Amino acid sequence: MNRLVQEFTKGQQKTDLPELAIGDTVEVGVRIVEGEKERVQKFAGVLIAMNGSGIARSITVRRIVSGEGVECVFPLHSPKVTTIDIARHGVVRRAKLYFMRDKLGKAVRLRERRAKKKSD
Repeated sequence: MNRLVQEFTKGQQKTDLPELAIGDTVEVGVRIVEGEKERVQKFAGVLIAMNGSGIARSITVRRIVSGEGVECVFPLHSPKVTTIDIARHGVVRRAKLYFMRDKLGKAVRLRERRAKKKSD
């Protein structure tokens, strides 16, 4: 039974996902259906948590809207999630950034992780 489940979920998983890390600023495109119309809405924020594994993998993205913190949990392999783009990489030392829920203003910002230059 377990092998059947693994084979089925393997075909359902997305293969074009980027390398995500905690602290990254990401832009998640979510498919929204309103009546007969369909559109993609972007949700941009900081990746504060990753949970699960395999097909059950999900990410928690947090952003500030009008002074209020808004968090959304997105299942990575859901057909409603169309794209995930990484805007920048943040420097963090934690696996979960739940402490950011208590921060406001400039305290919410993370330092940017820069790519190392290759010297010839």
